[in-house]
Amino acid sequence: MKAIQYRTYGSSDVIEEVEVSIPSIQSENDVLIRVKAAGVSPIDIKIRMGFMKEARPVEMPFTPGGEAAGVIVAIGDGVTMFKAGDQVVALTKTNGYSEYVTVNKDFVLPMPEGLSFEQAASIGVNIGTAQSVLFTAGQLEKGRKVLIQGGAGAAGGAMVQLAKAAGAYVIATASGKGVELAKNLGADQVIDYKSQDVARLVNDIDLVADTAGGQAQEKLFQVLKPGGKLLSIVIPPSQQLAEQYKVKAGFVASDISVKTLQNGLELVKAGKFKPVVSKVFKLGEAAKAQDFLTAGGVNGKVILTVD
Repeated sequence: MKAIQYRTYGSSDVIEEVEVSIPSIQSENDVLIRVKAAGVSPIDIKIRMGFMKEARPVEMPFTPGGEAAGVIVAIGDGVTMFKAGDQVVALTKTNGYSEYVTVNKDFVLPMPEGLSFEQAASIGVNIGTAQSVLFTAGQLEKGRKVLIQGGAGAAGGAMVQLAKAAGAYVIATASGKGVELAKNLGADQVIDYKSQDVARLVNDIDLVADTAGGQAQEKLFQVLKPGGKLLSIVIPPSQQLAEQYKVKAGFVASDISVKTLQNGLELVKAGKFKPVVSKVFKLGEAAKAQDFLTAGGVNGKVILTVD
């Protein structure tokens, strides 16, 4: 089968398409999936660049890909809730960039009806990240005010939708076409960060969800109410500034699991969550897809399709 691998850390130049054996069922709880689409996430790039060596070491050669959608072709003897032919979403953790992948049944979910494989492959990491930030760490409740930095991105767009569904007042930052997208996803207010100063336009915020990082993160402290929270999925926020503004701040390592997906999947089934696919590349264009994501300004999820 075809798979994407690299043998050393580095730029996208290390990525190559190779021929490897189709994985087999190794345990009674395994599910073998014919991948139709795989999500491309920022974590894939961080791992490839070697930024995660300590926290998440990998064995070379390595096949990236933490989420996929496809069709089950075989199951282990202990799998009862799935059968060959079922369309599913899989939290693969690795090996998603391939024609076939083996996944433990506990990390596989039925694909919501009405979604394409590309849409289905876009929701797992995004929903799990949004759930982790907004509710597990952020304890967001109905009526609270939340600011989402990067509300038109893959994770940020999911945060906008989950926060709105929970009854929060949602403010998002975006730019270009992302401004209209964030509005369409349900944001009550959208700030164009390229032409407007968020620190002058909003205040008294209960929770800030930062998906962008960089110098812009420092300004986010100014919009929080005392006792509020600033949570980032990019870089740890300054504890010195947190003390200065009398708020809480921290980095959130997302829990991408079946449990954290349940809330979002119910919204998908109810038609209250819109998967947003930014651009689709073929499996062999994985390097190009990662470079597209790295360039920034991406509204929605980047997807690889597998023929």
